[in-house]
Amino acid sequence: MSGHSKWSTIKHKKGAADAKRGKVFTKILKEITVAARLGGGDVASNPRLRLAVDQAKGSNMPKDNWERAIKKGTGELEGVTYEEVIYEAYGPGGVAILVEAMTDNKNRTTPEVRSYFTKFGGELGAMGSVAYLFAKQGQIVVEPEVSEDQIMEVALEAGADDVINEGEAWVIKTSPESYQAVKDAVDAAKLPVIEAKIIMDPSTSTALEGSKLASFLKLVDLLEDNDDVQNVWHNADYEEPED
Repeated sequence: MSGHSKWSTIKHKKGAADAKRGKVFTKILKEITVAARLGGGDVASNPRLRLAVDQAKGSNMPKDNWERAIKKGTGELEGVTYEEVIYEAYGPGGVAILVEAMTDNKNRTTPEVRSYFTKFGGELGAMGSVAYLFAKQGQIVVEPEVSEDQIMEVALEAGADDVINEGEAWVIKTSPESYQAVKDAVDAAKLPVIEAKIIMDPSTSTALEGSKLASFLKLVDLLEDNDDVQNVWHNADYEEPED
């Protein structure tokens, strides 16, 4: 994001997610179920499932919960079948937004998502209208007390593309293909990880402030509060408002 790290804009989201732990569990369990259905229940040979299980462990989810979700995905246990849907949209101030959802009823989810954008002056776009602005990227956020020499050595030797000092955290950026190797190296070095995931990184940014920013943040909160929405990616560039 041309000199602008995603970490500074996901802190707001992370705080909101931490306050809604039950919803976080629900979203991770959906991802585990779908990943197991599409790629099998073996964590070692299914990268998408491994990433989801890592997120479950990072959220302190009980092992029984995510193991049951795997079995639902592979058909060993009865479960709901979810459809993956991606909504491309423009939000307040022309911000590009990608919404990743998993739903058992698209006819319920689509009108709900559309209504959120309508309420805050945005609109859903056609397929391809926004997605070209984003690319998959691995992102591992590490506590700031780690020394620069240590994090550089561990991350870059394992194949990371870049390490950025955000002040409040180190942000390691990787290609999607190198993500797991870098994450394994970070874990092996026992570096304190705040968050690790594959993100959709925007190639451009749109500055927001004032009323447009207020509307945008309300829109994101509404979207993330929806049980069917898994992730919300955007290219907004803004200063975090004071509480």
